[in-house]
Amino acid sequence: MRLPGTRYQEHGWEQVRKLLGACSLQAFRQLEMLHLLDPARHGAMLDAYTDAAAAALHASARTARGQAEGNSYGESVYELSLSLLYELQAQPAFWSAFAAAMAAEHARNGEFWRDAAAEGVVRKKVNDMYATLRDKVDADNYIVATGRDCSPNRIYTYRMLDTAYREIAVLFAGWEQHAAQVGAILGRPLAGLPIEVRQMKSILGCKAEWVIRWSETLEQFGGSPGPLHTRSKRFASLKNSPGKIAALMTEIGDYEELSANMDSAEDRHSDAGEAALWLECYWRVLGESERGEEQGGQREDCILAAPEPESEVAAAGDGDDDGDTPVAQAEAAPPPELLALEQERSGALSLPLRYMELARAAQEAGSWTLRVLHAESLPIRLAVYQKLLGPADDSYPDAWLDPATGELPTLQQLAALDRISMPTLRKRRNEAIARLHAAGAR
Repeated sequence: MRLPGTRYQEHGWEQVRKLLGACSLQAFRQLEMLHLLDPARHGAMLDAYTDAAAAALHASARTARGQAEGNSYGESVYELSLSLLYELQAQPAFWSAFAAAMAAEHARNGEFWRDAAAEGVVRKKVNDMYATLRDKVDADNYIVATGRDCSPNRIYTYRMLDTAYREIAVLFAGWEQHAAQVGAILGRPLAGLPIEVRQMKSILGCKAEWVIRWSETLEQFGGSPGPLHTRSKRFASLKNSPGKIAALMTEIGDYEELSANMDSAEDRHSDAGEAALWLECYWRVLGESERGEEQGGQREDCILAAPEPESEVAAAGDGDDDGDTPVAQAEAAPPPELLALEQERSGALSLPLRYMELARAAQEAGSWTLRVLHAESLPIRLAVYQKLLGPADDSYPDAWLDPATGELPTLQQLAALDRISMPTLRKRRNEAIARLHAAGAR
């Protein structure tokens, strides 16, 4: 889960937790733990613990766990662990709460930390300390990033809803094996593949009512009450507030979409690492295009190159028997019956009826991208632009834009215009980008 300002809510947290737990156990072996029972010594013990745990973390920096990816912003598990350790120095109340928990356990079981079999108890208390500190740090950073109020409990609520969505997605993916529970979540008996299974591509497509019903079903299908239906008061108000649930999930989905282009599992894992590579490729290709244009006395600072002079276009077609190459002219207009189908699809998507016809005509015949991707359909090429430059860019002709949004059509709209599925559109788009990358490297 990603939210503005947060660093510890993603997939790498489990490894951060484990690394901090292991290094804390190493640090405690060097300390006199009885001093934790004396509140007057808490400050000195925190300093000693920080030094010893930091040394253990530094020793783990080059291990597989330390170098593992901690979040989608490029921070490693080691970096996140060390940062949270130093946050403990800045917020010693969490250390005091840990010391109080250790003192309470000591009152029941004596010097339990001396028993190797009790290391799990110590690790559990360390985990609790860092888990609460994590949510406080992320809540504070969320406030700084957005200017909106946030508490550790709210961060916890975001995480619960994100977890709920992911568990619902798993049930939907295996709907045949979980037909009764999926039917209860959707509020109707199933008669074949539910359309919601195909429609829910992210948390933005998950309805608040499904989360409430999912929580209701857990006791019947999972053996224990769901988070909205336990005796705990933490989420008690949410089960009667679908609007609040929907708003929280929309915030998660909007930020994830904005920050990471999370339109496919492949993109989620590769975009962060490859963004700089794509931009480097784009500017190199643009530079080559500009150098060629400057030789002809022209320069255009956009991915769509200026049309070539007619003499050059004709020369480019000399080697082709019919001269009908992508460089020589724009795409030929489709026959009238296909135009009618295109208008029908455009109208169904709330686009101008002649959208495809006008967008096709707005392509530059001399565009470097069009030369490389001449075999791809117009919707695929527009999906490429959307991926590389975003849905709105000054270089886009007005005819390419959806008048309702002022941006390129969405991937769903482009897939419908091309009469293909979303996964197929993404696959062809990614293949087209790979060809651009390969052509720019030559």
